[in-house]
Parts: sequence; structure tokens; C-alpha cells
Amino acid sequence: MTVPPPRPEKRRPAVMADVAQLAGVSHQTVWRVLHDNPNVRGDTRERVLAAIRQLDYRPNTVARALATGRSKTLGVVTFDTTLYGPASTLLGITQAAHDAEYAVSISSVRSLNRGTVLAGIQQLKDQGVDGVAVIAPLQAGVDALRHVRPDFPVVAVEAGPNASIPVAAVDQMAGAAAATRHLLTLGHKTVVHLAGPIDWKEAEERIEGWRSVLELAGAPIHPPLRGDWTPRSGYELGESLLHIPELTAVLVANDQMALGLLRKLHEAGREVPRHLSVVGFDDIPEAAYFTPPLTTVRQDFAELGRRCLRLLLGRIDGEVVPMRAVVAPELVVRGSTSAAPRS
Repeated sequence: MTVPPPRPEKRRPAVMADVAQLAGVSHQTVWRVLHDNPNVRGDTRERVLAAIRQLDYRPNTVARALATGRSKTLGVVTFDTTLYGPASTLLGITQAAHDAEYAVSISSVRSLNRGTVLAGIQQLKDQGVDGVAVIAPLQAGVDALRHVRPDFPVVAVEAGPNASIPVAAVDQMAGAAAATRHLLTLGHKTVVHLAGPIDWKEAEERIEGWRSVLELAGAPIHPPLRGDWTPRSGYELGESLLHIPELTAVLVANDQMALGLLRKLHEAGREVPRHLSVVGFDDIPEAAYFTPPLTTVRQDFAELGRRCLRLLLGRIDGEVVPMRAVVAPELVVRGSTSAAPRS
């Protein structure tokens, strides 16, 4: 009978005592190096780090949390991540947290209201996170944040200028204003706006930015047409645009609706930008490949994530942080806008 070969012994994961023994230092010195304590000599620190690499030592996160009171994990409450804005915001926060060596736990809710937001925060607290960021682009989410207890670090993203807790946000008004000024500068007499849905803070702020520039210029203001962020709604609203006399310029509240509008205009024989200039919002990765390439407002979601993280870590550390950290948008001019056509 063939005797099976002995199984190799499973290697025991290294512990802090192993690192201390290999580096020839005390357990306390290893702890100080792991926590970036400045009271460690440079050569000693290098020996400890070399031992950590050699042993492939991984600190016990549970033990560290018990010792420091920190889990090095942050929570995010979000909803409807199928939409480009919320999904990109979540990605920006996650990347910023990972760069700061924090893990991220996510609570995704089906709708934003007082019950779901508070339940999402509580769920993350129960998991031991150090603080929570709430992505709250809807007015209902902003209202829910007024009921957050002040004894736990919570910040919001895209919650409008009147939120009750610190907020990181892109300046939506400035983005819409820049797009509208761009079109007026090209000689268009006015700009019609395809807006986002009611209750979305970003949609309302983009309307404000668009309207403020037209009012300042003394240009005619057509009531904004409401869509739902989808290409389908942009396509359907395009039919209404075709009946507006002397229309030459449109600001669309997001690039997806702009895509639908471009399709409708193409079917109707209205050339962009020869007959009609179109500007979108978001600068989704596909925007540069629309026909024609779309002029749009770019939001820096990576910087938004960093601003959010800075606010949240400040709250965790007990610092006084600003109530609003604003990221400036950027107008990206491409082929969908040109000088207004002559009458």
C-alpha cells in the first residue's frame, strides 16, 4: 500500500512578538512604529519595517480597534448607484478612503427619507465604523439629516447649501452659469433648459445658475422642461423643443438626457451645432464620443471624495470643520456648440 506523503505544516501567521524578536526590539517599539510614533530612532524604525516585510506581518485590526478606539473603517450611506453622479461620488469617496488606508462599508438604501437614512447610519454604527458619509442629492435626504444625532461623526455629499451638517459638494450653480454664459457669448439670444427631476438638489441648483445668468443678461427665460436623467426623457422632451420659435441653444441637466436630445434632433433634421447648440452636464466618459462630441460641465468626483474624506476625518478627530467644502466644476468645450446661426 502506498503511504501518502505527509501534508506540509500550515505556517502560522506572524504576530507582533515575532516582529519584535526578529528586529531585536521590544513589543512596545513595534507598536510605536505601527502607529507612526515619532519617538523611535530612524535605524530602529527601519529594522522593524524590514522585519514586518520579511514576516509578511499583518496587524490585527480587531486588536488595534480595541487599543485605539478606531476601526479604520468608514461608512457610506448611498442610493441609486445606477446613476452616474451618485455612482461616481461613491467611487470618489471609496478611493480617497483607501488612499488614506481606511476600509469602507456601504449601506445602500432604496429611497432617501428620514427612516432609511437614519437606519442606514445606525447599521453602519453597529458595524463599528468611525464615521459616516451620506450621499444625499435629494431634498428628502437633506431633511433626514436634520435628525442625525450630533454625538457621532456624520457628513454629507451633494446635500445643498442649507444642510445641518458639514457638506462636500460640486458648485452646481457655477457649472450651469458657466455653460449658459458660454452659449450667450456665442451670440445665442437665450438658452432653454432641460432640467432634472423635482426634489433633486443638483437639478434645482443648476436651474438657479442658468436662470441667474439669463436674468443678468436680460435674455428671455422659457420655463425649464423637466426630465428624469434618462436618455429617453431627453428624447421625448426634444419634441417640445422643436416647437419653441427661434430656439438656437439648449442646456441639458445631464449628459444622458443630452444623448436622447441629440437623437431626436437628428431625426428631425436639426443639425448640431449648425442649427442648435447643446451643452450637457457631468462629462461622462462617453461624452467625447457623441455625434457631435458633447460640450459639457465636468465634475471632479475624485476631488469631491477627497474633500468629503477631509471633513469626515476632521469630525472623527474632534476638529471644528467648515460647514461646506466646494469643488469647482469645469466647462469642457467640444463640437456641440458654435456661434448662433444667422436669422
